[in-house]
Amino acid sequence: MRSIDSSPRATSRPPPRRRPASGMESGPGNLFLDTLAEYRALVLQRMREHIPSRGRYAETLYQPMLDYPMREGKCFRPALCLALCQACGGTLEDAFETATALEMFHNAFLVHDDIADCSHSRRGQPTLHAQHGIALATNVGDALNMLALGTLLANTGHLGLERALTVIEEISRMARESTEGQSIELDWVAGRKAPAGARDYLLMTYKKTTWYTCIAPMRLGALIADAPPDRLGAFIPFGFRIGAAFQIQDDVLNLVGDEALYGKETNGDLEEGKRTLMIIHAMAHADPSTRARLEAIYAKPRVEKTVEDIGFVVEAIGRAGSIDYARQIAQRLTASARRAWDERFGWIPPSPHRRFIDEMIDYMITRPL
Repeated sequence: MRSIDSSPRATSRPPPRRRPASGMESGPGNLFLDTLAEYRALVLQRMREHIPSRGRYAETLYQPMLDYPMREGKCFRPALCLALCQACGGTLEDAFETATALEMFHNAFLVHDDIADCSHSRRGQPTLHAQHGIALATNVGDALNMLALGTLLANTGHLGLERALTVIEEISRMARESTEGQSIELDWVAGRKAPAGARDYLLMTYKKTTWYTCIAPMRLGALIADAPPDRLGAFIPFGFRIGAAFQIQDDVLNLVGDEALYGKETNGDLEEGKRTLMIIHAMAHADPSTRARLEAIYAKPRVEKTVEDIGFVVEAIGRAGSIDYARQIAQRLTASARRAWDERFGWIPPSPHRRFIDEMIDYMITRPL
């Protein structure tokens, strides 16, 4: 592993600016939020460079690709990749193309997920398929995936063929894990199977969410920085705990969050028939008649669920204390992640980049949106 050089490296793009030390110490979260915003600006600019703005296909293909990325978002995934790479001794430039590709893949997933879920809004605005139709939106998502792959191929000139192919291999596993997790959830929504308890929910989340939200971005950053291969494995349980806490918080916000801040339909998960940790808990603790009605409501397609149906589900979740239960699980996962970070990642030396990850652990479950 390369040693960290505290002096700026020569790159074709400047790293994010840093506040003076006094500003960085002014309160918890300042470094995290400021750096997150800086990484987002850099990655979105790079996406604009990759996506054609003119030409025959601009209006119906390339311009819609930038719709979701230009809405309010955090760019967690590229930020984790960039921070881990620098924390492990690499440069921002080393991981820049990979981080940009991760954001492209993420937005392609969102486009396709919104179609599968029949979602009406994304980040406070109509979904892409609601604006342009399913056919155009599907094609935009497909094309974003292809552009992301092309972005990864650009690594060969900067990282060398071997490391560039290793990055693609890691991305391939990320995509496989995510789609397998999506398959589990689609089975639940369709009523072909049902989760037996929290363990099933966490397995689905491990595959669908945590691999592409936390595990792969961090492993990629460390891998690009030439971290020893035997140290990459620790990012899997660590990233699972953070990512699962993140997903549980997302599920909770879907029930209790401010829709103007959250950016998606409140109770959208209930309408879609998603088996969140809260509904799994509520069903397990409901009396037989309540459980039977909950199952009947969840068996309905989204368009047939009534306002009364959703109200009944919300009340059942409240009576069972399922939101508090979910928050407790998220807090336990976060505490476990904190211990793992402190105990298993001492080989990553102190730096603003390490502190970024440190602050991210708590932010994943305290974020208001």
